[in-house]
Amino acid sequence: MPCDPQELRHVPLFELLDEEEAAVLAAQINVRQFAPRQRIFKIGDPASSAYIVMSGSVEVTTVDEDKQELVVDRPGHGSFFGFASMLDQTPHQSNAMAMEETTCLEVDRDDIATLIQRKPMAGLDMLTVLGRQFHASQRLIQLRANRNANEMIEDESTTGERIADAVARFGGSWAFIIMFAIVLVIYSGANIILQGRAWDPYPFILLNLFLSMLAAIQAPVIMMSQNRQDTKDRLRSELRRQPSSRVRNSIALPQTQSS
Repeated sequence: MPCDPQELRHVPLFELLDEEEAAVLAAQINVRQFAPRQRIFKIGDPASSAYIVMSGSVEVTTVDEDKQELVVDRPGHGSFFGFASMLDQTPHQSNAMAMEETTCLEVDRDDIATLIQRKPMAGLDMLTVLGRQFHASQRLIQLRANRNANEMIEDESTTGERIADAVARFGGSWAFIIMFAIVLVIYSGANIILQGRAWDPYPFILLNLFLSMLAAIQAPVIMMSQNRQDTKDRLRSELRRQPSSRVRNSIALPQTQSS
């Protein structure tokens, strides 16, 4: 079924095409209907065509080293999927399935080649759009790369969490160990010297009570700080992954890289 040229106005890659260019391309491509849960392509299939979502819902997945299926894209209206493999003429690197009744435009290399042959300026228009998206992705990567996990955590920290971090830092320092050792020596020495007048004679039961209370309070505080450190580590890891994994979801043409 042929495509309506007006449908191409919803595709970011073709937004700069004029009416004649859009008409030439529309005459080359077809409209495909997919039923719910119908597989569009799977990993290893020849990448003869790419698809543009016009309505419905598509889920693009891949399989990791542990043989677990991971969702890498959910193309929205006007978005490509399978584009990279189609251009490279390499087998698909992902699976694509229609999650509901879905309408897609099917585009292959010959369609793009015919458009460029008949309307050479159309190629420049498409390159202009791709250049904008490339610059947008670069800016996003730079922004995310500059984000500091420690600053982000501190901005969202409560007073109690900051106190927990300070207690954990001081409790794990040589200053605390030396000071605590001096206090214990002075406390024990004073009670031994005072003998019968000592307020806490040997075996220092009152001191043991104080130490037990200190340990009971210090342990959960230190655990709280350790949990926050784990959060910081996870956030650092996510920030390192985000430039590659979230750029597609943050620019106007996110699915052009889905293969």
